[in-house]
Amino acid sequence: MVEADETVTVFRARRVLTMAPPAPTAEAVAVRGGRIIGVGSLDEMAAHGPHTVDDRFADAVLLPGFVEAHCHVMAGALWNFTYVGYFDRTDPDGRVWEGCRDTASVVDRLADAAHAMDTDPDVGPGDPLIAWGLDPIYLEGDRLDADDLDGASDHRPIFVFHASAHLATVNTAMLEVSGIDAGTAVPGVSRRADGSPDGELQEPAAMSLARLGFSTLVGAMRGPEPIRTLGRLANRAGVTTFADLGTTRPDTEEGLRSWIDAVEDPVFPARAVVAGSLMGGSGSPEDRARLTAELVTHDTAKLRFGLVKIVLDGSIQGLTARVGFPGYHNGAPNGLWLIPPEQMPELVGAFHRAGLTVHCHCNGDEAVDVFLDAVEQALEDHPRYDHRHTVQHCQLTTESQYRRMAALGMCANIFSNHIYYWGDQHAAITVGPTRAARMDACATAARLGVPFAVHTDAPITPLSPLASVWSAVTRTTASGRVLGPGERISVDRALRAVTIDAAFQLNLDDEVGSIEVGKFADFAVLAEDPHEVDPADLGSIPVLATVLGGRVFAVPDGAGG
Repeated sequence: MVEADETVTVFRARRVLTMAPPAPTAEAVAVRGGRIIGVGSLDEMAAHGPHTVDDRFADAVLLPGFVEAHCHVMAGALWNFTYVGYFDRTDPDGRVWEGCRDTASVVDRLADAAHAMDTDPDVGPGDPLIAWGLDPIYLEGDRLDADDLDGASDHRPIFVFHASAHLATVNTAMLEVSGIDAGTAVPGVSRRADGSPDGELQEPAAMSLARLGFSTLVGAMRGPEPIRTLGRLANRAGVTTFADLGTTRPDTEEGLRSWIDAVEDPVFPARAVVAGSLMGGSGSPEDRARLTAELVTHDTAKLRFGLVKIVLDGSIQGLTARVGFPGYHNGAPNGLWLIPPEQMPELVGAFHRAGLTVHCHCNGDEAVDVFLDAVEQALEDHPRYDHRHTVQHCQLTTESQYRRMAALGMCANIFSNHIYYWGDQHAAITVGPTRAARMDACATAARLGVPFAVHTDAPITPLSPLASVWSAVTRTTASGRVLGPGERISVDRALRAVTIDAAFQLNLDDEVGSIEVGKFADFAVLAEDPHEVDPADLGSIPVLATVLGGRVFAVPDGAGG
């Protein structure tokens, strides 16, 4: 919300990194009414008349507030449940939860949570235990299944959401209460050799069969509270604009009201771009497009609509993405289509004609081809300039596909964090060393002129644009190897990918993403200049505060990042 106050405040910093090429650095920024009216030296800001100098960031570095162009409200909801991920994780209050490094640690943490529920008089005996963050590809030995989870509780239904958000593993009690058995004919229900379900449920159609767990998880994403929690995470990460891609239903009265109540509160520290979702609901593509397009009538300075999210395939580390020849390196069968490819031209065409920007989840390169075909058909049928349709994730997008994206006027949002979290596994297990070295190809996108952002996909990885920058610059895996050094990019280019270039694909580059006159006074306040630290330390630069429309939101412990 733009401040009505017409007083001028000048923020002075050790350095201002504007992300605006004509004047890339400055000393001070003048702000009036929530917008920038001047950028330059402290003396030059005197030209704007009577003003107050705010010196609290005199020893810090100001950047445009980071733009997280792909995250989910789920990141704010999951902290209601038990974390069992492999990596240590910081919660919204700054507490660090130790990762579970083996199957025994996962089962032990679940057993502790089950015991706490069993002894809580306010928890019913049939209430499910929900956990999240499981990453089976990291756990040695046989893949975790229902039998393992039965070791945590043989009577309370357990639903464990994977780190990829594309799979879940449940225990026998959950299978039984859900009626999932050998006769369940739904794709994605993993089975033992005898045909009985082993507890792994792949992709939404299968996960939703475990209704008690799945509905509890989805229910936690409703209402304003998870949005508020996401706002706290954003503040800690230096994010002042984020895009929620497809985990809520803003086209419903309840969904829209939740966003308005949370984001329009003056104490909410970020702007939100909310994509229409195909999750739930019904109606023809034209009806869905019309409902999503009508949401723009609710646009405000802090809350925007006009995007739609399509999820076409699954997860590479979950072996559910659709990959091209030669398929999965370990011989696994190809993944699942979450939307039949033959339906994509009609679906994309309807959203395109409605003036919406289509963001499509494509992890595998086979999925990218299907989306590009649909966009090409939509443009042939209904030419439209500056549409900014975006391929999301772009994990295996090839050089020829990037050329085609450039020709079609498309954008890429690249999941650079995957190199750290799963790069070693991709090289050894999922796609092999050659294809893994060209995954998340930021340098190729830059060379071929495709506008691109990098993202965290929180909660898949922690919300931290600085971590995305670090991963794009260094391409360092969890084991410390550099995977595909030819795809590394410069610090400045990576910073663009979480500021002005990320704003571009959200159609907000005229309002946020750089520190320029006329734009919102949205800043990330860092303890160090990313250009001056060792590249290995980029992801750990402390975030001291954010500024939104001229209002300062301090990070509680001054050590975000």
